[in-house]
Amino acid sequence: MQGPRLHSPSKLLDWIQSTGKGGSCLSRTALEESDMTAALSELVQSAAPRFRTATEFVEATLREAILSGAIAPGTPLRQEELAATFKVSRMPIREALRQLEAQALVDFEPHRGAVVVQITLLDAMDNYAIRAALEPQALRHSIPHLSETDFDLAEELLAEIDQETDPGRMGELNRRFHMTLYAQAGLPRLIALTEQHLATADRHLRFHLAAVGDMGQDEHRELLSACRDRDVERAVATLSRHHNRAREAMSAYFASRDGGKA
Repeated sequence: MQGPRLHSPSKLLDWIQSTGKGGSCLSRTALEESDMTAALSELVQSAAPRFRTATEFVEATLREAILSGAIAPGTPLRQEELAATFKVSRMPIREALRQLEAQALVDFEPHRGAVVVQITLLDAMDNYAIRAALEPQALRHSIPHLSETDFDLAEELLAEIDQETDPGRMGELNRRFHMTLYAQAGLPRLIALTEQHLATADRHLRFHLAAVGDMGQDEHRELLSACRDRDVERAVATLSRHHNRAREAMSAYFASRDGGKA
């Protein structure tokens, strides 16, 4: 089925920001549920380009509203209200919410249903700081012991990432790629801690992909090349640059969304 018409993402974001500055119902402060319904109603009525399905229409509208901060973190997204607002059945609403969950933009909580996530700048920076301390050490100790089998597996994982579109699966492949390069460090506790915080980072990565859209594959390939050459310093420098770029991109995103408040 063909969905209603909607602004393109860039125009939609401009519209959200301009109405926020003009005192309209879309503000960056916490919204009451009735305010959220009114905000979405106005957003839906401002439709322009077409989406192929109702699910795409709902997902794109909610995604931009969440990423812009127009719908505040912690806001419940009730299927009945959304269906009435978008003038569609609950099926595309349900599917759109599941897609947003895969992007780490929505959580499903007991007795509350779908709720906008509360990922903050402080959460992201804390995780990046821990990873920046652990991962270079794991990489330094692992590189001398990596085999051609390890390099081939890492190459295959990068190829899979190139073909993948599901954010959850991309996060899993990213974690496996990094751990393949760290796994031969021979330090079990360091490896366990590194893997633990990479798993924690999966949520931030999916949010990063939704907000920024860049996995950093060029840096991944440069990192793998340095490891193949047994160039420890170049590999560690590439990994540090990879972390720094991701951290700066997330920081810039939060700064543009809400003035950088943690």
